[in-house]
Amino acid sequence: MSISVDITHDFGGFQLRAAFEAGEGVTAIFGRSGSGKTTIINAVAGLLKPQAGRITVNGSPLFDSAARIDMPTHKRRVGYVFQDARLFPHLTVLQNLRYGARFHRRPTLPQDDIIQMLGLAPLLSRHPTALSGGEKQRVAIGRALLSAPDLLLMDEPLAALDTARKDEILPYLERLRDTAGLPILYVSHAMTEVARLANTLVLLENGAVRRAGPLADLLSDPDLAPLIGLRDTGAVLTARVTTHHPDGLTELACSGGALLLPRVQAAPGSPLRVRIHAHEIMLSLTAPTGISALNVLPVTVEQVRMGDGPGAIVRLRCGQEHLLARVTRRSATAMGLVPGLPCHAIVKSVSVAQGDVGALHSTA
Repeated sequence: MSISVDITHDFGGFQLRAAFEAGEGVTAIFGRSGSGKTTIINAVAGLLKPQAGRITVNGSPLFDSAARIDMPTHKRRVGYVFQDARLFPHLTVLQNLRYGARFHRRPTLPQDDIIQMLGLAPLLSRHPTALSGGEKQRVAIGRALLSAPDLLLMDEPLAALDTARKDEILPYLERLRDTAGLPILYVSHAMTEVARLANTLVLLENGAVRRAGPLADLLSDPDLAPLIGLRDTGAVLTARVTTHHPDGLTELACSGGALLLPRVQAAPGSPLRVRIHAHEIMLSLTAPTGISALNVLPVTVEQVRMGDGPGAIVRLRCGQEHLLARVTRRSATAMGLVPGLPCHAIVKSVSVAQGDVGALHSTA
């Protein structure tokens, strides 16, 4: 399944020019407030009619200005999960779920599978007033899935939740991404969520798509650091759990070597993605000894982007993947950092937060 968006709309003081394509899994639309993220998914849902362009799902047009096609919202087979769950307060969880199913006799996934995937079985007899924020959002997602959508839209679904509730629901969203088999457009301004969930990333700036493509490629591009935000800049590695050590550390294997992190709640053999912030990486020209940091990875410099201020972003080849390191211009000059230079990336185990380690569920 796939979605293609190519639309334009002029609001007077703001112009939207958005074009991108996405397949199965999560396509995150990321940008600052007012960049046009919600406008795009409202156009996909049929809540906004663009002035020009085309929107297709699996090659079938939902909107085509040239062909004068504008499918009504209720016929688009789109599931929409809002920032607030919008459950019916007088219905139980099970009744809320069945409300989604009443519009389509054959949902994309069976009801029991959705209940199991989202961990809803213990909640079925409760009313929304007896649910936490994270539980409400899980029910809202289940209701949307039971409407048999060809596409799922999620507009800042975790924005109203505190950190504990976000941590509660993220594993369910990871499972949804890897097992539902449908495109998901996920709007967020939180890079922690995007880095854990997205397969594809669309970066918006002032109503225009600055870049769109595979998440790992964009997050490891130094030229995009100013748009993403320097504090949020960091690349993603894929890894696999190898060992849980008795001292509370978990050892992971990635293409560039071994990583030791605080205990990861995943069984040996489990595939993971790990986000490492650029400002948490130190560089050394020689293999360091006598240091407290446990992770020293051999890397090769691929690109150095000097900033306008005192900083620089360095793109590093680490095995088959990439890391970013944020250093000062002075250090980059003193170390002679140029493409092709071998060096070592140093990462403290405790610098990788639990929220930056996500699951990759098997679809077999």
